[in-house]
Amino acid sequence: MAYFVKRGSIVRQIWGDADVILLVFAGSAAEFALNRAVDWLFFTGKLPADPIARLFSTVRYAQEIVFQPDDKARQTIARMGSIHTGVEQKRGYSIPDWAYRDVLYMLIDYSERAYEMLYRPLTNSEREELFHTFREVGAGMHVPDLPNTYADWQVDREAHLNQDLVRSEFTDKLFQRYREQLGNWRYDLLRQVQGMLVPKQVSRLLDLPKKTLLTYSLGLYGMLNTLGLRSLVQRVLLPTDYLDQIRALDR
Repeated sequence: MAYFVKRGSIVRQIWGDADVILLVFAGSAAEFALNRAVDWLFFTGKLPADPIARLFSTVRYAQEIVFQPDDKARQTIARMGSIHTGVEQKRGYSIPDWAYRDVLYMLIDYSERAYEMLYRPLTNSEREELFHTFREVGAGMHVPDLPNTYADWQVDREAHLNQDLVRSEFTDKLFQRYREQLGNWRYDLLRQVQGMLVPKQVSRLLDLPKKTLLTYSLGLYGMLNTLGLRSLVQRVLLPTDYLDQIRALDR
């Protein structure tokens, strides 16, 4: 059976690991709050109403694509395109093409950054595989002007970071919702993680903490996982209401 992402792919390793996925969305939560098109999320109301639930909804779509047979994965991509088209029709104008590219670029970038933070840097061939997987998703959603290679993507990614980010009232509203859902100390932990993960443009606009104690704690986290204490660590660090959903991310 043909799969959209072949068995043994680095993309499956990334998107089948709950810890990596949570880091991907920690970084994305920071950056998308700064995106000049973030008002679209406030139009639907779903993200500001319940950011954590929105996270799990997005992950479900991503995992359907990564782990499903090719035909079903492409049906999921088409369904995602239809959902966005429906929102555009309700609002009366289109989401900018550059905003679609921004989201794809975030998923590529933070997939790589998160995996490296917890495990190791990707090889050049793994970077290309990650890029081409998400490029295929974008092509399936008819996103125009996608770069053809990882090297071209790096150039365009930097341009998007310099052009498409601004701190606005929407930024602060989203971060206030993160604080309300996570509580103060988990919110502070989130910002520390984001400060370690995001590009310099994002960190500067959000005034994220630089070097923190967390920087020196990742090795300890890995050691506790090795000792079979991952479940206990997750229970301490993550909102208990979502623990079952978080653990279900592991594939």
